[in-house]
Amino acid sequence: MNTIPTPSIIPPHGGYRTLKSYQNAEIIHDGTVAFCRRFVPITSRTHDQMVQAARSGKQNIAEGSSASGTSRKTELKLVGVARASLEELLQDYLDYLRQHGLPVWPKDDKRAKGIRGLAYKEDRSYRTYRTYVEEAAPEVAANAMICLIHQTNYLLDKQLKELERRFLEEGGITERLFSARRDARESGQGTAQ
Repeated sequence: MNTIPTPSIIPPHGGYRTLKSYQNAEIIHDGTVAFCRRFVPITSRTHDQMVQAARSGKQNIAEGSSASGTSRKTELKLVGVARASLEELLQDYLDYLRQHGLPVWPKDDKRAKGIRGLAYKEDRSYRTYRTYVEEAAPEVAANAMICLIHQTNYLLDKQLKELERRFLEEGGITERLFSARRDARESGQGTAQ
């Protein structure tokens, strides 16, 4: 009896560690923990909120990627939550600078360009940014994190557009289940012999 191979209902998923957005979000999380340890009192509600927003950005990318095999809708939603969490964190850094009378670097500032240029280093990790966050003045640390958040938000915006396109073109698990069941019936695999 010849059997027709059935298409995979659950496509490859996970692999979030290779996503630049996830890698950046991990750096942002580590950097925010260090920034808050240095500059935001641990008793302040803002300390906890900033760390949690940074964590949420990272964790929601990972969770969305892991859920993508069975739910593209969930992946799209969680990547959107990650993007919103990092936007909240961005506002916290901007608030910090404003409330401490420190300038926000314009994007064409040579210091901002220097930070943005770190994104092209191979084997980039939090260590790449550590001196900017753990050894520099608050203005430098906050602006470095702002640059990194802007880059990550740009990547997440592109990722969301791609996820939306794939969802519209390919559908989700419901469509794959229906298609696989229909194909099995048409090939005789789904009928009793």
